[in-house]
Amino acid sequence: MEWILLIFASMIFLAYANGANDNFKGVATILGSSTLSHRNSLILATLTTLAGSLTAAFFATELARVFSGKGLVPDNLIAAPEFMLSVMAGAALTVFFTAKFGIPISTTHSLIGGLVGGGVIASGSELNLANLGSTYIIPLALSPLIAVIVAALLYLILTNTRKRFMIGKESCLCIGERRLNVAVPEGMSPSLMLSTLDVVIDDKESCDVKAIDLYQGNMLGLSIQRMVDGMHVASAAAVSFARGLHDTPKIVGVAMAAGALELQWVTFMAAIAMALGGIFQSQKIAKTMSEDITSINHGQGLAANLITSVMVLFASKWGVPVSTTHVSCGSIFGIGTINGETNWSIVRSIVFAWILTLPVAASISAVTYWISSI
Repeated sequence: MEWILLIFASMIFLAYANGANDNFKGVATILGSSTLSHRNSLILATLTTLAGSLTAAFFATELARVFSGKGLVPDNLIAAPEFMLSVMAGAALTVFFTAKFGIPISTTHSLIGGLVGGGVIASGSELNLANLGSTYIIPLALSPLIAVIVAALLYLILTNTRKRFMIGKESCLCIGERRLNVAVPEGMSPSLMLSTLDVVIDDKESCDVKAIDLYQGNMLGLSIQRMVDGMHVASAAAVSFARGLHDTPKIVGVAMAAGALELQWVTFMAAIAMALGGIFQSQKIAKTMSEDITSINHGQGLAANLITSVMVLFASKWGVPVSTTHVSCGSIFGIGTINGETNWSIVRSIVFAWILTLPVAASISAVTYWISSI
């Protein structure tokens, strides 16, 4: 009973950490383009992820089997409580602490690291390295590259289509307060802050309000801008739903392998923990994803989200363990490459964190297994 409680608690912690690190990955583009406010983006992400997580109990059971470790480690090890605990400890601690620093990493990658780290200590040469490459590493390595390329191509296609239909853009008029420091005579306060009203057209360096490209005109009696915004929000909802559908069975798959836990009940508890993590711990990841990688407008955000949602939904259906993080970041990287506004120092730090994810999670898992099996 004690092992079951420990495994269940570690699974809940992993689900909470996943929510903290992943909640804004679906809605980063609608926040970055100011389509929705931070509050409304958070509500949308939380509710649609929760819906995807609950759906996973019935339609994504293949991923639960993949992330039980079957085929990677010996069958007799899969049900060992020390191994299950070490896997989730390695993944949960890695994901949680990177979320604290605003670094978007992959729960999928962390779980693989946990499986490998605990598996090496427990089974040594019996670890199936061929299965590790074909089932886990190759999909994880290829998915962000595919997302970069396809998102960039889709945005170019959408841009050419917009121009062909003569849908133009209009500049936003920024009206806001500019604060000026004014020197004052000696003996008084070092500086005096004065305010003046500025009117700036499409100059976000001089304006407190973010300059945004808006689409002009109507189609079929509807505003083009409203149509784009509606599709953008719908695509963000689809990404968040796909994330819940894809990530939840990975998290519960390890716990299920320990036995004595029912899939639907465990999935429900994991879904609630993911939602809470997203509500209380996702602010730094939100800033990184929506602001720090690249600036993004409505059309660019729509293109990125369409690619992410399609890739993750099909991966869930086919049981392919791609990372929502890798795909969503890859789509945004692709957009940033096209618009020429990528912050490459941020991109390099994210990719470096991806490289370190597996060995860090593996190390924590290995140490946890060694301690718990003493």
